[in-house]
Amino acid sequence: MTAESTPIVAGALTAVIDLAAATQWIGVVLPAAVIAAGVAGTVNIWLARSKARDEERARVRTLLAEAYQAYADYKEFPYAVRRRDAERPGEERVRLSEQMREVQSRLSFFLSWTALESTPVGAAYATMVGRMRAVAGDSIRVAWTSPAITTDADMNLPASIVDLSSLADVEGEFHVAVGAHLRRLTARHMR
Repeated sequence: MTAESTPIVAGALTAVIDLAAATQWIGVVLPAAVIAAGVAGTVNIWLARSKARDEERARVRTLLAEAYQAYADYKEFPYAVRRRDAERPGEERVRLSEQMREVQSRLSFFLSWTALESTPVGAAYATMVGRMRAVAGDSIRVAWTSPAITTDADMNLPASIVDLSSLADVEGEFHVAVGAHLRRLTARHMR
């Protein structure tokens, strides 16, 4: 080796040592960065799925509440028909029949929806609606043939005129079926 080549070799050797040091640093940082990115990605996926599950459960809960609301709306018709405006019988028949048509449409929708959402919930809803149509339907028919209420004292209708107490057991069965379905949804989403 000549004296002239010594600085070149020393410079090359220094470059190789610097490159080795840089490579060792990258060898530590790069795997750590990849692991951190993987953990962050996994957490984000889990959070997105969790949010989607929560939104789905809230959607189902809302629709089940709306199904019960349609049922409750129909239960009110025996009272509404008895309390119709006696001074405008034609207008009241149209108004109440349109409201009943709308509620019947919602009931039909929810009968199908609950059956598709959950067989036990659909069966409980169908039983509840069927009983309600029989019990409240009879009260509605009687109300149409009875004179409309004309005094404040007649506004409180006794159970001898409108008795919906026989619906309590099927309402309870529906609530039990809904509770079980929502618990199954939560358990399924926790997996």
